[in-house]
Amino acid sequence: MEEKKESLNFIEQIITNDLETGKHEKIITRFPPEPNGYLHIGHAKSICLNFGLKETFKGKTNLRFDDTNPSKEETEYVESIMEDVKWLGFDWDNLYYASDYFDQLYDWAVMLIEQGKAYVDEQSPDKISEQRTNPTTNGIESPFRNRPIEESLKLFAEMKEGKHDEGSMVLRAKIDMNSPNMHMRDPIMYRIMKKHHHRTGDKWCIYPMYDYAHGQSDYIEGITHSICTLEFEVHRPLYDWFLDQIDTTGKRPRQIEFARLNLTYTVMSKRKLLDLVTNKYVSGWDDPRMPTVSGLRRRGYTPESIRNFAERIGVAKRENMIDVGLLEYMIREDLNKKANRYMGVLDPLKVVITNYPEDKTEEFDAKNNPEDETAGTRKVSFSNTIYIERDDFMEDAPNKFFRLKPGGEVRLRYAYFIKCENIIKDADGNITELHCTYDPESRGGQSPDGRKVKGTIHWVDSKTCVDAEVRLYDRLFLKENPDDLDENETYLDYLNPDSLQIITAKIENNLADAAVGTTVQFERKGYFCVDKDSNSDKQVWNRTVGLKDSWSKIAGK
Repeated sequence: MEEKKESLNFIEQIITNDLETGKHEKIITRFPPEPNGYLHIGHAKSICLNFGLKETFKGKTNLRFDDTNPSKEETEYVESIMEDVKWLGFDWDNLYYASDYFDQLYDWAVMLIEQGKAYVDEQSPDKISEQRTNPTTNGIESPFRNRPIEESLKLFAEMKEGKHDEGSMVLRAKIDMNSPNMHMRDPIMYRIMKKHHHRTGDKWCIYPMYDYAHGQSDYIEGITHSICTLEFEVHRPLYDWFLDQIDTTGKRPRQIEFARLNLTYTVMSKRKLLDLVTNKYVSGWDDPRMPTVSGLRRRGYTPESIRNFAERIGVAKRENMIDVGLLEYMIREDLNKKANRYMGVLDPLKVVITNYPEDKTEEFDAKNNPEDETAGTRKVSFSNTIYIERDDFMEDAPNKFFRLKPGGEVRLRYAYFIKCENIIKDADGNITELHCTYDPESRGGQSPDGRKVKGTIHWVDSKTCVDAEVRLYDRLFLKENPDDLDENETYLDYLNPDSLQIITAKIENNLADAAVGTTVQFERKGYFCVDKDSNSDKQVWNRTVGLKDSWSKIAGK
């Protein structure tokens, strides 16, 4: 048992102690997203943490939508969040909404007014902010702070009935205007918002603030451990203060903070991600360049790779920046085991094999996945005209260039040795095709006379290959930390203009009917998946990640 404890992260240590001391018989966690956008990789980490704790300690996890701001929330986001959680491999024990508790939250607010712990303030938001001053200076009390209880009750009821305009008044908790914690300086509990709510319709025109609704919702659901990111650490005294006002059981949730995920070469702010979508810097929330779960899924990432990534980075108490190379390493490692191999030529150069019969076609057996013997084999067709990668040929090649060159010989994957005999160019001097000869005794890439051919390249048969649109995705930003900016800079200044290149490739005919979402390895090029934009007239493939492993040295592999 002692050895196990040493391997626990600090959250698991807290939970273990709470269970062993009898504070809780069973743990209940929750994942509480606001439905105002799509989930990103940072949320995925939180999902893996909360649902992982459920599995580790045989507890429960609720999915609760924090739908307290109808001006930004939509049913579309609710549905996408539920889809993402399930795609990641998790399921919730209960599905709740903060709006389920609007009546109870209102009643508790009335109770606080009656106890002299809340009041209606008619000042403007700017004035309220100004009176809070700063952490080293005492705040200025609102002239409405000590208004009669009956007056606040009457005004709060009128706010609920829609008798007052937006911004004309708010309900504030009466705590401490001199607290060094700015969140304790009479925080706003309710504001007037005459907006249609995606669930409650027009029943309400006042809505609770996050800091008021969150802890109370945790309490109603019997949450034992409220896991949130580090920026909410300063909110914890307020979280506890609101619970102090209603807790009669002694079994209240405990807020525990962990470091949020910061990933290089991207942004995680929902506001910035929304800006990228709204202003069409990307094609949508599920653009494969986006760090959203839907974007990663469309790009070809697997649930296992994201869960493994979350486990690998662990749970920390201090903020840090994670290299996106680790995420790429995880998907590469996962797909290496799962993805079948095919040949696809991204930048085709025509090769005519002059001594191969024009009317002849033959087939070779090719292993689908050398990492998985159960994956079987496929037939690869071959004829006198093939396509190879343009950069697999070099006219003026250095000594250590082991691919195709004038007078040089190379092995075709699964097929024969070929030798370049002649180069065909257009009027501008561009190479349009190569004329080669093949050695019929080298079928299967064997060397019958023992001669050494160092280079092996991939290819496709011109008679059977399929044209496909391939989208080559790269990192969305050029700067490692797009949030680390000098004065007068914005994160948009560092958008990568080459984050997407669209090319026409030629791929094996075995992939002609590949379904949307199919992920494969194009040998020597990387991992690719079929995009949802594909149709009967055109196949579209997204590059998930290249084969080059830039993370292994960092990871110590």
